[in-house]
Amino acid sequence: MEATYFFDPACPFTWRTSRWLVSVAPERDVTLRWRAFSLSILSGGNAPEQYKPMMAASSKALRLVEALRADRRDGDIAAFYTELGNRTHEAGVPLSDDIVVQAAEAAGVVDPKTILDDASWDEAVRESHELAFGSAGPDIGSPVLMVEGAGRGVHGPIIGEVPGRDEALAIWDAVVPLARSGTFFELKRGRS
Repeated sequence: MEATYFFDPACPFTWRTSRWLVSVAPERDVTLRWRAFSLSILSGGNAPEQYKPMMAASSKALRLVEALRADRRDGDIAAFYTELGNRTHEAGVPLSDDIVVQAAEAAGVVDPKTILDDASWDEAVRESHELAFGSAGPDIGSPVLMVEGAGRGVHGPIIGEVPGRDEALAIWDAVVPLARSGTFFELKRGRS
């Protein structure tokens, strides 16, 4: 089975969900594809001042995601996102341009600044974002998960922490049939 995960690297909930997905993929024989979802595009660029540097760094990171995807380098995207998340979400450090470059280099991307500073990749980011938003929207954010055999994507699942193996597999086994259901729309509870 194939699953496509649309993500914004600035979002901590998206990071946790990605770690859940990475943990279940080998257990359920899932091939992961990684795509851009932009919270900057979603907000129309209207982020509070304190978040603007982080959102700008995220936009650059998403250029790299789409450039690597164009070269069918999903493994490199996964390595880049892992490096990025470990340096930000796991370390409690806000996303920055420097961290994006460091994560790309640690993931083996040669001369990442060439891509990170190339605004011509913004159209690919927008197309990916619109695909995800059109598939799961309206009223959604990052992440969006599309599973093979589903007509639409789903927003989430949003998880507070990465679950252990048994719970992780149970969530996957619940999410896939819901994602494939043509009549299912939403299941939600408030965050505590």
